[in-house]
Amino acid sequence: MSKSSEFVPRIYRHWIRGTELASYTVTVKETDLYIRTVIGLRSKAEKLVLKYRASLEGYIEKHPEFLTSLVPVDVEKDAPRIVRAMAEVSSKIGVGPMAAVAGAIAEFVGEELAAYSPEVIIENGGDIYLKSLKDRVIGIYAGNSPLTGKVGLQIRAADTPVGICTSSGTVGHSLSFGKADAAITVAKSATFADAAATALGNIVRSENDIERGIEFAQSIPDLKGVVIIIGGKMGMWGNINICRMQVGE
Repeated sequence: MSKSSEFVPRIYRHWIRGTELASYTVTVKETDLYIRTVIGLRSKAEKLVLKYRASLEGYIEKHPEFLTSLVPVDVEKDAPRIVRAMAEVSSKIGVGPMAAVAGAIAEFVGEELAAYSPEVIIENGGDIYLKSLKDRVIGIYAGNSPLTGKVGLQIRAADTPVGICTSSGTVGHSLSFGKADAAITVAKSATFADAAATALGNIVRSENDIERGIEFAQSIPDLKGVVIIIGGKMGMWGNINICRMQVGE
């Protein structure tokens, strides 16, 4: 059901410092969430993952094109809410609906956990749903790029909840037609950001495509900003702040 049946070792999960939030993982089949909340909510989170996976798997069983299509597909008005959300954002961006699956799972689970915890951070394969009471720095993992672990995104608490999603043509096994080490998008919705990151990543095949990727991002309504990294080169656009960091900060 996921964009990939394999996962990159979550090296970047060990970068996180701070003990003010409970940290735990929830793994169900291909879904592998790293979650931080004010109190431990592992059992609730696992039930939510099972619920949303069941919605997706049940729909895909009857509509297999939802899983395989690389272009938007129409869904019924009475389709599960997560299915409709993925179809809607994929239609706006011009990618297949499964391009948004990781961000959608993170967002839908995160929104429900927020009823029990005022702070929720969920990372799902490089795609993040963040609801925070304090400003946060999200470290950027870009594979073998020399910028990995050296730069981060500053996210203001007032701007959350927010989605920060990453597509890569060099890291992991998710489908990408590009060669970016990291194509990062920031949007109010993690579902939307995931689909946009996929589309952006598909465009960037060399350092010369960074400018074209930024022009593409500027044409997408509701994107707050983007960061594109390929090798030692980085381009950025939008209402975002980049900071220097060291792994673990």
